[in-house]
Amino acid sequence: MSDTPALRIRPARCADAPVLAHIDHATWSHLHAVMPKPAPDDPFFDERHHPDDYLVAELGDRVLGYIRLVPPTSLAATAHVRQIQGLAVSDEARGKGVGRALVRAAVEETRRVGARRITLRVLGHNTPARQLYESEGFVVEGIQPEELFLAGEYVDDILMGRRV
Repeated sequence: MSDTPALRIRPARCADAPVLAHIDHATWSHLHAVMPKPAPDDPFFDERHHPDDYLVAELGDRVLGYIRLVPPTSLAATAHVRQIQGLAVSDEARGKGVGRALVRAAVEETRRVGARRITLRVLGHNTPARQLYESEGFVVEGIQPEELFLAGEYVDDILMGRRV
């Protein structure tokens, strides 16, 4: 029997805000972000980003990352869909299955709430994220060529999705 704690995915709590803000700031990159880099002291939760929207990955008492899962719109016509609108894993936990565990938990949560589909948007040049999503059953459903201008270059915006 091992004394090593297992990775656990749980709903976020208000108390997670400082560590999630730190992860957001430390991992920010034009590879995946369209918003400006957050300041280290920016609040993580606000009127549009509630703890209920997030699942966090925890190993022992250390939060290693998060995924944000929300309805894509407020329209009743899209109530059967959930959308991943953020995924970040601390640098020291990358490559250890944390992101994959978060994506799988988001799919399971989508199922749990009775939704039928899960979607996301990913930047065309973010090959590692695209490969992760594809390996978890997401397929490209649309491409908006050169939709974004980031760090001096035009970048495709890719819509991916899957049934749950």
